[in-house]
Amino acid sequence: MFLRALCVASTLACLLTSCAGRPATEGGTLVSAFAAAPAAANPGRADAHDPVPLTPVAWGRLNNPNGLAGRTIEVASLDDLKLREKEVALTFDDGPMPKKTEKILATLDQYGVKATFLMVGEMAKAHPDIAKLVARNGHTIGSHTYRHPNLRTLSFQAAIAEIEEGRRAVSAATEQEVGFFRFPYLADNKSLRSWVARDGMVVLDVQVDSKDYFADSPAAVATRTMNALRAHGRGIILLHDIHHRTAAMLPALLTQLKAEGYKVVSLHRAKPAPFLTASLSH
Repeated sequence: MFLRALCVASTLACLLTSCAGRPATEGGTLVSAFAAAPAAANPGRADAHDPVPLTPVAWGRLNNPNGLAGRTIEVASLDDLKLREKEVALTFDDGPMPKKTEKILATLDQYGVKATFLMVGEMAKAHPDIAKLVARNGHTIGSHTYRHPNLRTLSFQAAIAEIEEGRRAVSAATEQEVGFFRFPYLADNKSLRSWVARDGMVVLDVQVDSKDYFADSPAAVATRTMNALRAHGRGIILLHDIHHRTAAMLPALLTQLKAEGYKVVSLHRAKPAPFLTASLSH
């Protein structure tokens, strides 16, 4: 029991600190709409020159939060993930985390929207009740490896073992199949991406990185995310359900999304067409 607790604590420490230190070179297929924004130059606090303030509605009383939910996209392969203008998909990495994940779930429920939770296997195993709650609330389940390592630093076989162990742990905790996957630190390569696809999971890339792993205020995170989204017009938004600041800023973010006419789509893992399944097996 002590060793297991120590292992989970070690993973959590890595999650809380390492996301802010992403590898300098990320997978070429990934996009971060905020990559060149001024706030990235000073991650320790809200940049006085960047954030463009959110409109007052984001901080006012929450009136009629319904109406933000968009369509459900059936995803059999990466080609199906085509978002229209003013459509976003919310994704939360690294959890589940007690008190943070439940608060995020309550906010999503209040606004009537669904998200995709890409769980770290060790965290799901440590907190199976919360993992099951995510699934019971109708959110999409994905995995994020077992221990959150940089897979580029591992051998191909070791990376595959880490991916598979994570998927098994998340599936066991949620009692659901796992159809989506995200690379820790967004550190992928062509061989691993191909293997994940052949194994039946869809890799979720990122177009809008909230950078909520920086030690900024909730207001700064919400502002940065909206600035990035406005620049891109649509996209998969990267968030983390292990941070208090993320849970705290989520109502403002969702309110602002609604105010600006965005829709939050939900992702559903569809079975690949028979011809695609056959081609992937060769």
